[in-house]
Amino acid sequence: MIIKKILLVFGTRPEAIKMAPLALALKKHSHLIETKVCVTAQHREMLDQVLEIFDIQPDFDLNIMKVNQDLYDITGKILNGIKIVLSEYKPDMVFVHGDTTTAFTTALGAFYNKITIAHVEAGLRSGNIYSPWPEEANRKMITQLSTYNFTPSQKSKENLLAENVKKESIYITGNTVIDALFFVLSNIKNDKQLEDRIKREITTVYADFSIRSKFILITGHRRENFGEGFIHICQAIKELASRYKDIDFIYPVHLNPNVQEPVFRLLEEEKNIYLIKPMEYEAFVYMMSKAYLILTDSGGIQEEAPSLGKPVLLMREHSERPEAIESGIVRLVGNDKEKIIKEVSALCDDSAHYEAMSRCINPYGDGTAAEQIVEVILNTL
Repeated sequence: MIIKKILLVFGTRPEAIKMAPLALALKKHSHLIETKVCVTAQHREMLDQVLEIFDIQPDFDLNIMKVNQDLYDITGKILNGIKIVLSEYKPDMVFVHGDTTTAFTTALGAFYNKITIAHVEAGLRSGNIYSPWPEEANRKMITQLSTYNFTPSQKSKENLLAENVKKESIYITGNTVIDALFFVLSNIKNDKQLEDRIKREITTVYADFSIRSKFILITGHRRENFGEGFIHICQAIKELASRYKDIDFIYPVHLNPNVQEPVFRLLEEEKNIYLIKPMEYEAFVYMMSKAYLILTDSGGIQEEAPSLGKPVLLMREHSERPEAIESGIVRLVGNDKEKIIKEVSALCDDSAHYEAMSRCINPYGDGTAAEQIVEVILNTL
C-alpha cells in the first residue's frame, strides 16, 4: 500500500547527477513510496545525458530551456510550470537539491501549496550572498522553507544550527555525488565495452588521450567569473600552456556564450590546449580519474576529486565547501591570473607538494548518502 507520494525536481546536470542515486534508492521501496521525477530542463542537453546514464524517465518535463533567458525568465517559467505539476500529482513531499534557481523556485511553489520540502545538500554557505551568485541566496532561502535538511557534513550542520534551524530537522548523510561517482566508476570497471566506448569518445576530441601521460582538466561556468574574470583565467591558462609544453590542457567549454566567447578567442590557437564540447558524465568521470590536476570553478568537482585523489585549484573567491579546503586537496585561487599560474606551477614542479595534496581524505562520505536519506523517510512513515 502506498503511504507517501514523493516528487523529485531538478533541472541542471549537477542536480541530476546528485539526485539520480536518490531516485534509484527511493524506487526500491515502491510498495510504500510512490516516487515521480520532474525535470525543469534548466540545462536541456546536459541534463538528458545524465538521465540516460542512470536510466531515469521523467514523469514531468517543464522544458523551460530557451536561448538568452535570464533569471527572471527562468524563475517565472519554473514557478508557473511547477504549479501545474503539484496540482496534478499532489505529492506529500517535494525533494529539491542544492542551490539552483530550479531548487529555490520549486521549494517556493511547494511552500505555496503547504507541501513538505526536503532539501538535499543543505547547509552549504560561503558567507557572501553574492558569491556564488545567485546560489548563496537560493540555498539560504530554501532553508527557511524546508522541513528536512540533509547535509553533506558536520560543517554544513553547524551552519544551519547557527541560523537557528531545528536540530531534529538536520541529518548528516554525506553527499549523494559520491554515490553517483562510485556508481559510474563501478560501471566502467565492470564493463569493458563501456570503457572502450568512453576511450573512443574522448579520443575523437583529444587524440593524444591514450598516449599523453599528463594533462590538466579545466572547467568553468560561474556567473561571477563572466567578463574580466574569464579573461584573466584564459590568460593564465595560455601562459601555463606556453610554459608547460609537455602538458596538455583539456577544457570542455560550457555552452553559455559568456564562457564560449573569451575562451575561444583567447585559447583556440594554442597547440596543447584542447577546447572541446561538454562531455557526458561517464566520460568526464573517466577524464577526472586520469587527470593530473583539475582547475575549476565548479561545486561538485570539489566533492568528487578527493575520492579520486586529484588536487583541485578552485577559481572562486569563496567556497561553500570548506571541508575540502581544510582537508588540503582543494585550494582557492580565484580568477587571479598570477595566483592561478603560481599554484598550477607549484603542483607541476614540486612532486612532494603534489603528493601531499593528492593523499587527502574525502570529507564527503562513503557513497551511501541516498540510502541514508531514504532510511530517514521510511522512519517517518
